[in-house]
Amino acid sequence: MNKQQLFKQIQLKKSFLCIGLDPVLDKLPKHLLKYEDPILEFNKQLIDATHDLCVAYKPNTAFYETRGVKGWDTLVKTWKHFPKDVFTIADAKRGDIGNTSAMYAEAFFKEESSEMSFDSVTVAPYMGKDSVSPFLAYEDKWVILLALTSNAGSQDFQAKQSDNQKLYEQVITTSQKWADANQMMYVVGATKPEEFQNIRSLAPDNFLLVPGVGAQGGSLSAVCEHGLNSECGLLVNAARSIIYASNGEDFAEKAREEALALQQEMEQILKAANLI
Repeated sequence: MNKQQLFKQIQLKKSFLCIGLDPVLDKLPKHLLKYEDPILEFNKQLIDATHDLCVAYKPNTAFYETRGVKGWDTLVKTWKHFPKDVFTIADAKRGDIGNTSAMYAEAFFKEESSEMSFDSVTVAPYMGKDSVSPFLAYEDKWVILLALTSNAGSQDFQAKQSDNQKLYEQVITTSQKWADANQMMYVVGATKPEEFQNIRSLAPDNFLLVPGVGAQGGSLSAVCEHGLNSECGLLVNAARSIIYASNGEDFAEKAREEALALQQEMEQILKAANLI
């Protein structure tokens, strides 16, 4: 899915919602335990209940890798269940020397190798250009580079000043030379809304993946105040507040209700910005 197609989906669905699929077996509704793969069934019912309300899904690969081969199989089957009109994000936060990154890129982008072909993957930039370039070698795929994350520990490094710039600002300005806004997005946490105006000055045209709305307490309106651009430019992620809206047999229905509430708020924001 390219940038224009993504914006078209945002306009069609009146939504820029991304749903994080981060299932924990102990938190699943008990009635799902009768299935051979309870997590897959959980994911499938959530996707079926919400795909018309969101434009993206983001499984965090750690929640699958922890279950070994079976978990990886669940991730593959979850990817195969995604509708074609949603943007898919492998939240893997990979980043290593070039030949290793090339293998990571193949794992998430090359269906012939891994049976998966996500639209994008999150990448850690700490090791520099040669650790990111292998992901960018796939012309029809996206890199979502970690810039300013939503966790408390982000201040340990990301906000440190050097050469009159914070480290996260250097990540954005330097990586702009590696790829344009048609292939590069940035992770910017919703818990740092005061930084969005500055980030937009550094990356005016790039999409931003914004975690931290919902269970982490981030404000959608605060993010949008300075985060929106002429093509929306935001994918706002919510996970726990949606997928764990209920632990009963009505979990998918309650997840839809939570997703619908966010979609409706997003629709009003898009209308106010004259984007739909």
